[in-house]
Amino acid sequence: MPLFWRIFLLNAVVLIVATALLLGPVTVSTPVLPTEAAVLTVGLAAMLVANALLLRVGLAPLQRLTRAMTTTDLLRPGHRPAVGGRGEIAELISTFNTMLDRLEDERATSSARALSAREAERRRIARELHDEVGQTLTAVLLQLKRAADHAPPALREELGLVQETTRDSLEEIRRIARRLRPGVLDELGLASALKALATEFEGPGLTVRHDLAADLPRLDRETELVLYRVAQEGLTNTARHAHAGRAEIALYRTPAGVELRVRDDGRGTGGAAEGAGVRGMRERALLVGADLTVGPGPGGGTDVRLAVPLPVTAPVTAPAPVSALESVPARASVPAAVRGSASAQAPP
Repeated sequence: MPLFWRIFLLNAVVLIVATALLLGPVTVSTPVLPTEAAVLTVGLAAMLVANALLLRVGLAPLQRLTRAMTTTDLLRPGHRPAVGGRGEIAELISTFNTMLDRLEDERATSSARALSAREAERRRIARELHDEVGQTLTAVLLQLKRAADHAPPALREELGLVQETTRDSLEEIRRIARRLRPGVLDELGLASALKALATEFEGPGLTVRHDLAADLPRLDRETELVLYRVAQEGLTNTARHAHAGRAEIALYRTPAGVELRVRDDGRGTGGAAEGAGVRGMRERALLVGADLTVGPGPGGGTDVRLAVPLPVTAPVTAPAPVSALESVPARASVPAAVRGSASAQAPP
């Protein structure tokens, strides 16, 4: 029965009974007698209690639905309020859950298109940086060398400094191109790409370890790219914000698929709101149905975990590796220095 008719019929029954009593054995005198006042008070209290109980029970599912509406995040899909109540309330909750399903599907589709277009644009920019700008700077280096060979000694030293500056610029452009589109990921696979990523971020003040399992299942290119980008964003946050001295990339097999872990011994998130980088990682995780968690590590710092479910048929023989960072106390004053990372914007 709809909530409207339940409330209406309850009030109608109470009023009909009260009218019948007033027309029958119950009378009201002037002045009101104590017994009459007691009967009226009890009847009024009974009507209020009945209405309160009915509204409390009937509207409880709506309160749960309100809490679900205020806490729903499309980047954390799968959470649905339980369908409760009767009539139009249960229909309303079911409609809300159906709407969430549709919104999550539409967001996943649009995010996939946007990220695919972004990767294509990065690939184009990286190719132009490598082919056009890189070749131009290489030609400039050759011309500078030829000019330095024929220049007088006083000018040769200055030309040598210009050569070094040009060579550094060429290396920086190549590094930016590799971060925009890692060629090693396409050529040598995910494990080699993660090792190269760890080497790229390692520098004075920051040591990056990698622990990559040898029995990883076969992954498609989209999943490998998601894993690589999440690791890249995690190390970028470590280098820029964590003030960490040590970091670790771990990739291992699980009963459900594979799991990526990026951990540091820095100052942690400190309860700060998630930024664009973390939300970008969540959007990428949705593309492959993965579960991303970002929180404090066991020994301090930040722990980023990406669990990718895959149909694994081979038996699992290696448990999750124990991180060496668990025995390292968190350090908040060690500066993180990464070669050349200040001028390169890591993709989300």
